[in-house]
Amino acid sequence: MSPASPDTLVGIQRFAVTQKITLMVNRYEIRALGPNGDEGALLAFAQQKRMAFKEEVTFYTSEDRRTPVFSFKARQRLDLGATYDVFDPAGIPIGSFRKDFTASLLRSTWHLDAAGVSAVGQERNAGIAILRRVWELIPIVGEVPVPFVFHFDFTDPNGQVVLSSERRRSLRDRYTITVPDGRLDGRVAAAMAVALDALQSR
Repeated sequence: MSPASPDTLVGIQRFAVTQKITLMVNRYEIRALGPNGDEGALLAFAQQKRMAFKEEVTFYTSEDRRTPVFSFKARQRLDLGATYDVFDPAGIPIGSFRKDFTASLLRSTWHLDAAGVSAVGQERNAGIAILRRVWELIPIVGEVPVPFVFHFDFTDPNGQVVLSSERRRSLRDRYTITVPDGRLDGRVAAAMAVALDALQSR
């Protein structure tokens, strides 16, 4: 199977994100989704180092990590409200996102910007958002992975959804990502989707 090209995700409207956990890093696969939800070709592969002082995640065409296709990087070190810039292979910014720390105390909230798109993303179900926080505060139980399936929707100022991330029921973190009409650059959408998993608790 031929590797993905740098523009594979541009204009894409639906794909899957799957996390693979190893000892020192989190790995993510971005794959195409068929009409029936079957996962297809690998579109991008990312690896996140744990405990990094300045978060940076690079996406490659394959697991050999030879050809980068896009990346995201924090502007500040260890900042709960840090802004993350998304870059193309040449290092040119193509989007950004940041967590709204204050709003996220009750319901996780993110701000997302890219060419022609400005959106705010929140956990779809406010009740589940509160249950997740209560779960994480309970001693011992809080160390067990959250059993609640939660989703995110990003909407523009007109209330139109530009990105959705739906978590599947699975032992591993698996998500279905939808980009209606392909309005949002798929590379920015993939970066945001991985960040929702990798950075959500920060």
